[in-house]
Amino acid sequence: MSLWVLRILFLSLCILAGYAISQVAPDLISNGIYGVMIGFGFGGLLIAIDEMLKGFSLRAFSAATFGLMLGAVVAWLIDRSELFLFVGSQEAPTRWLIRLSLFVAFSYIGMILAMRSNKEDFSLIIPYVRFASEGKPTNLLVLDTNVIIDGRIADLIEANFLEGVVVVPRFVLRELQLIADSSDPIRRARGRRGLEMLGRIQHNTRNEVKIHEGDFPETQEVDAKLVQLARVLGAKLITNDYNLGKIAELQSVQCINLNELAKAMKPVILPGETLNLKIVREGRDKGQGIGYLGDGTMVVVNQAQGLIGQQIEVQVLSLLQTGAGIIIFADPKSPVPA
Repeated sequence: MSLWVLRILFLSLCILAGYAISQVAPDLISNGIYGVMIGFGFGGLLIAIDEMLKGFSLRAFSAATFGLMLGAVVAWLIDRSELFLFVGSQEAPTRWLIRLSLFVAFSYIGMILAMRSNKEDFSLIIPYVRFASEGKPTNLLVLDTNVIIDGRIADLIEANFLEGVVVVPRFVLRELQLIADSSDPIRRARGRRGLEMLGRIQHNTRNEVKIHEGDFPETQEVDAKLVQLARVLGAKLITNDYNLGKIAELQSVQCINLNELAKAMKPVILPGETLNLKIVREGRDKGQGIGYLGDGTMVVVNQAQGLIGQQIEVQVLSLLQTGAGIIIFADPKSPVPA
């Protein structure tokens, strides 16, 4: 149901209620036209409040409702104490009208906010209960800014390696927009790439993408907000930031680091295997040539100094693990001409 259909229906009911009150309680509203005008004004005011509450989520409304309940309890205690006792013929209808107005007003605002909120927001009010649609994966994947800009997440989703609902927080979108509008050309290019990657993810029909409106105003750091949101939703945080991943683990938030995934998926090279690479420069020792694999791994090729600039096949002799990574030592597979 469209929100505007609901708004028009609500406004019509307010107008009818105003007219009905003028007929049954002429001592409150003396004329039917006044009743229609009051009902229209009351409904219009609530619709205006609804427009102003667009940025609020069910989480914020639940907090406001809790505060309202406390206020109502205090008001009830004061009322029951008979501290202020007014006796008169107008007391009963006046109190009835006020109670009716409050009930209708807060019912309408709560319904509008509930329609706008994500289903995950209900877990904030009803813990341990998750609302999941049939036939769709229930795991949630929260993306951070760097992993969107990186772009590999789009490849993984398109290759169907990641299943679940992709959650992009609104504050991450704002950060991407700020980066894309930066005066620094490098940052601006990164921000625009991130927006392009996000559009690519949204166009993929295999995974549902949701823009989450939840925010944590008391927290300034985007990384801290991401960890809090993932913990609240029970989601997995996807990043390529090593420090963010460790912070998430310390707070018992599941985290997938794409750099760690790439490292784990790196092909294992064993002595005796054949590689095809280009010799790009001289080695440190006499006669050696240096080439690189697609992932940046350095290959030291014996007797290849004279083959610089050529694409050759080499056979792996041994591997050396260093602090910077693995260095492969190899020989040309075909004899090098003298």
